[in-house]
Amino acid sequence: MTIDKRKWIIAGVAAVLILIALFGSMFIVKEGEYKVVMKFGEAVRVHGEPGIKFKVPFIETVASLPKYQKVYDSQPTTILTKDKKPIIVDNYMVWRIDNPQRFLRSLHSVSAAESRLSDAVYNALRRKLSEIEYGSIISENTSRGNLNDEITEIVAEVAERQNYGVSIVDVRIKRTDLPEENKQSVYNRMISDRQSIAAGYLSEGDEESRKITSNADRQATELIAQAEADAKKIVAEGEREAARIYNEAYGKDPEFYKLYRTLESYVTTFKGEPVIMLPIDSPYTRILKGEK
Repeated sequence: MTIDKRKWIIAGVAAVLILIALFGSMFIVKEGEYKVVMKFGEAVRVHGEPGIKFKVPFIETVASLPKYQKVYDSQPTTILTKDKKPIIVDNYMVWRIDNPQRFLRSLHSVSAAESRLSDAVYNALRRKLSEIEYGSIISENTSRGNLNDEITEIVAEVAERQNYGVSIVDVRIKRTDLPEENKQSVYNRMISDRQSIAAGYLSEGDEESRKITSNADRQATELIAQAEADAKKIVAEGEREAARIYNEAYGKDPEFYKLYRTLESYVTTFKGEPVIMLPIDSPYTRILKGEK
């Protein structure tokens, strides 16, 4: 082999080694991810901005971690309430990595992080729900939002204390339910409670109805009595006024008034065309005969 040919071979090998080293030192940071440069298993640099970055080939390695928020949906688990009733709780957690170096040092991987955080969520749920009775948890008036906020705060404190390098964005309870074997007894008790409440409302309604009816009857009796008294007063005043008018009329012409009253009695007497026997000296006979 000639010297020139040997030089070309050496140059080619060197070029290949340079290319391998060059490509081995380059890596790309994508949108929505961290690239952590590792040296002998220790994180030495973190790249979070998209673009082409470099590392020392063969000595440094690169680990990828998600930069965006992640949602971990826990498996439904059974927890005892304050009144010792088992309930099935289904929840989810929103979290993200905010310090990749601490994250890799303490948790190493996303799956390990979700396992540790899920345990922290379970412990927080068990602690908080053991302070509340089941009826309060399922009640429409339950401040579920406050409970979720408290659990989120507890898990965030655990993550900060353990230097996990993550942020807990939110922990939410999706559903609380009874185990199948306990549902029917609870439903029966709930039905009984609602029936008792309904009976109480009906009793209160009946009592209120009686009060209203009694008050209305009393007011009606008072109104009728007042109306009858007013009517008697008006009748008495009318009779008094009629007597006054009769007296005035009688005083002006006693003979005419006597004739008028006699004729009025005729109208009453002769209704139905009766046959009347009159004494010869009766006022009717004298009038009919034209005597005064």
